[in-house]
Amino acid sequence: MRRVVITGIGAISPNGIGRECFWAATRKGLSGVRRITRFDPSSFQVQVAGEIPDEFDEARWVNAKDRPHVSRCVPLAVASVTEALADAGLETGSMDRDRLRGIGVIVGSGGGSQDFTEEQYRLFYTGHQKQCSVYTIPTSTIGTLASEVSMRFGFRGLSHIVSTGCTSSTDALGYAYRHIQIGVLDTVIAGGVDAPIAPLILRGFQLMRIMSTRWNGAPDRASRPFSRDRDGFVLAEGAWFFVMEEMEKAKARGAHIYGELLGYASTCEAYHRVRLEECGEEPARAIGEALREAGIPPAAVDYINYHGTSTELNDRIETRAVKLAFDGHAYKLPGSSLKSLIGHPQGACGAAGVAATLLAMRDGVAPPTINVEEPDPECDLDYITDRGRRIQIEHAVANCIAFGSKNSALVLGRAL
Repeated sequence: MRRVVITGIGAISPNGIGRECFWAATRKGLSGVRRITRFDPSSFQVQVAGEIPDEFDEARWVNAKDRPHVSRCVPLAVASVTEALADAGLETGSMDRDRLRGIGVIVGSGGGSQDFTEEQYRLFYTGHQKQCSVYTIPTSTIGTLASEVSMRFGFRGLSHIVSTGCTSSTDALGYAYRHIQIGVLDTVIAGGVDAPIAPLILRGFQLMRIMSTRWNGAPDRASRPFSRDRDGFVLAEGAWFFVMEEMEKAKARGAHIYGELLGYASTCEAYHRVRLEECGEEPARAIGEALREAGIPPAAVDYINYHGTSTELNDRIETRAVKLAFDGHAYKLPGSSLKSLIGHPQGACGAAGVAATLLAMRDGVAPPTINVEEPDPECDLDYITDRGRRIQIEHAVANCIAFGSKNSALVLGRAL
């Protein structure tokens, strides 16, 4: 099996536009959660979200003629991929057709263009049928999102969407890893994007009673993973993409290497549409299988990036799963939940966690979990609360859990 490395990172996040802005805010524990500005949320119980800062200019990435025909995911993804390519030193404009045929795109997204589809229904049912997009069907079809990335940069390799709920981008990175590992492709642009901040989507999540409603007056305190007074997750948007390459080819072209992807595994509890099984066995098994593929014993892991949604159920059961996967090492294993800082960007969350983990490896600083204000006796591990911590990370696990009983984990290694 060939070895797979990450040579470029792009990030468009609620707490920072661009990789280094995202990371500077993350390592300092600065929240990107705020009152919703995309529409008037005053009639909703939930009025906060992890929105991308206002200075993000969609027109820079999608022209005015095309913007009514695509979802918000498109400018977010294009901006993130552009940054990742530049970071990796890949100039697509100078590539010939054969080179472009060797670059694939795998996008992880839970909702894809649901915000766009919601707007088309709004126009139709409010008497504005003539304003509906001629591309209502292709844009609403989730697979077209990957095509938007491929068309923008001219990539002619496979162009696929992975949509497995919250594990979507973790699985997208896992599938990219497999394609490079077995020699199908040398280079894959992979990551995650979601843009679910829209009225009907918010209403749907609100009906499930799994979102935070108590912190509308203090948005930066709303996402509270592992704190006993947590009352649900915070919806968020964002895009995090990577250039993934076969290691020897990356080295041959002198690319900077952030880290190596060493293992990937995914399991299903086959239990419930939205609930997790109390025992935590299947998320633990996903972590264990990923570690076995990596050839890394549990005690050699220096950091874990938690899924850490801030729901009562997830945080408690994920803690239990980590104890099962790492045994006694769990209590010595520092980790953090990025969602305390950015909210929950749905299918893009796994890629966000991988970006934070790779940058933590680079700088030797693990980011904090903020808002853990009341200790929960059932969440009793080291969540690096309040402020970041100096730590050398050689091996890390990025964990994800999704609706539909899905669990996925990646093992990352420090660049050699």
